[in-house]
Amino acid sequence: MDTSLLSNLPSLPPLFVYGAILVGFVVTNLALAHLLGPRRRTAVKDMPYESGMDPVGDARQPFDIRFYLVAILFLVFDVELLFLYPWAVSAYSDLGIPVELRDTVFGIMLIFMATLALAWIYAWRKGVFRWR
Repeated sequence: MDTSLLSNLPSLPPLFVYGAILVGFVVTNLALAHLLGPRRRTAVKDMPYESGMDPVGDARQPFDIRFYLVAILFLVFDVELLFLYPWAVSAYSDLGIPVELRDTVFGIMLIFMATLALAWIYAWRKGVFRWR
């Protein structure tokens, strides 16, 4: 038996050894599942999965534009929270915004919220939130 390969084994970094064992485990399990698994194909197994519901109609039907508008509005107001939350946490703490800049930053945040309020009013007036 060739011992030169085994003599070099302890010098390998432990992550490489762990990675090789992990890849071998995954490949072995995939091969065993493919070779030993059941092979019955039924109509139910060939059907696309739709969250536990039977699919109805064609999957390529166009969606109403309102779904996209609501999704975009959700992203806009979600990003608003990404800006508001750190400001609210650091606004009046000792390690946050310096005292001389607090009024300026507060004014900027009011302008930011007013801009978002105008966008929300615009979307509301256009009927984005009305469902037929």
